[in-house]
Amino acid sequence: MTGKPATIKEIAKILNVSVSTVSRALHKHPTIGITTQLKVQALADKLGYEPNQNAISFQKGKTYNIGVIIPELSEAFFSAAISAIEDIAYKRNYTVLIAQSHDDEEKEIQLVEKMKNSRVDGLLISVAKTTSGFTHFDMLKRFNIPVVFFDRIPPLKNIHYVACNMETGSTEAVNYLLQKGHRSIGMINGPATLAASGERKEGYIKAMTKNRLKFDPSLIVSCNLTEQGTQAALDNLLAHKRRPTAIVTFNDYVSLYAIKHARNLKIDLDKDLQFVSYANLPLINYMDYAPVASVEQFPYLQGQKAADILLDLLSRKVQSTDEVQAYYNVMVESQLVENKIRNRG
Repeated sequence: MTGKPATIKEIAKILNVSVSTVSRALHKHPTIGITTQLKVQALADKLGYEPNQNAISFQKGKTYNIGVIIPELSEAFFSAAISAIEDIAYKRNYTVLIAQSHDDEEKEIQLVEKMKNSRVDGLLISVAKTTSGFTHFDMLKRFNIPVVFFDRIPPLKNIHYVACNMETGSTEAVNYLLQKGHRSIGMINGPATLAASGERKEGYIKAMTKNRLKFDPSLIVSCNLTEQGTQAALDNLLAHKRRPTAIVTFNDYVSLYAIKHARNLKIDLDKDLQFVSYANLPLINYMDYAPVASVEQFPYLQGQKAADILLDLLSRKVQSTDEVQAYYNVMVESQLVENKIRNRG
């Protein structure tokens, strides 16, 4: 014994049969008698033979690996989505390869290339906040690798995606603040490159106009989702001639940064300024001062639906480029969740 895995050729040589006979016996082919099958299997077990997965994948045209590219695994939203993807993949005998773009377009491009070179059968992607070009996804089409986008969706036509309805979520958030008596409501939005930023803005505008309030575009300020960017955006709104008494923030992290900065500025977060955010992440429960409400985006459900779509595409395996393909466009409805925990600061 050399310590190396036994091969079909070695089994065939010991039993003095052909390689094809051993291969068929291991696969319980009906043309191979039961006695031969038992002899082959017994020797394979004794020698510690294991099937060559690369050869099997080549033969079947599948690796049973799917790739997932997300901005940050450390974010509770994406870790919840990954849990769902892994749960679905496991049930269908697929392995999940996970990579992080760290919200960098160049790294995302490199990761797409690496996933392609690793011969993944399909890919799930939530795009980076800096991604402004999308030609790297065209390469996947040329290699017949299906892609399903989730949460952060690129502004492209003819794509498969799962996303949360941020427009209705924004409308709910603004209506909630209006009902609490606020009339000057600001928004700290995300980068213009993210489709979700546009959806949040549209929901904000609809809520204001539906309630017969004048829309002031200067009350919507974009940021790059960093703490420094959030601080600058908040300073901008606080210097506004119609200083907001409430602000809708792009997500719970931006809300956390804004609340921290507001406290440093000695702003009374019970009387003078309130926040509503998105995602409804667990971190809200551990904040001394939390947003009064947050829009639930159901990350596990998004991950689940995205994985189901990708595995369905792989099972159908559409080969003809001439065939008109229907695209999955799934929108998960958001839900405004009021924070019942009183401020502890």
